[in-house]
Amino acid sequence: MQKKKASADELIALILEGIEEVKGQDINLLDLREIENTVCDYFIICNGTSNTHVNAIVGSIQKTVSKTIKDKPWHVEGEDNAEWVLMDYVNVVVHVFQKHIREFYDIEGLWGDAKVTLVESSMNQTLK
Repeated sequence: MQKKKASADELIALILEGIEEVKGQDINLLDLREIENTVCDYFIICNGTSNTHVNAIVGSIQKTVSKTIKDKPWHVEGEDNAEWVLMDYVNVVVHVFQKHIREFYDIEGLWGDAKVTLVESSMNQTLK
């Protein structure tokens, strides 16, 4: 039995679900499709409060995606120090930062031409 290839929208939804499951913060979706010579179509950027929280977010994303569509990242980088973990799902790349590292590298600023969507988490909507 061959697994079906998940659409980018389905993969993004599952990644966001994994982030929200463990209360990842400040989630942004950057659409890079209109920018020439990019390595992927989307960045998903979020942050955690500590290296333990960053690793929990990464684990939750992997578990949610794997359980639902049987997919795993092509490559994961940065889990050892868990200040900035990059998860490469080929067309979608996930960046999970600690807040101070995210502010320092300012990925959103570097990709200023990308269409940025702030993802309202269900936790924020519940609190309002």
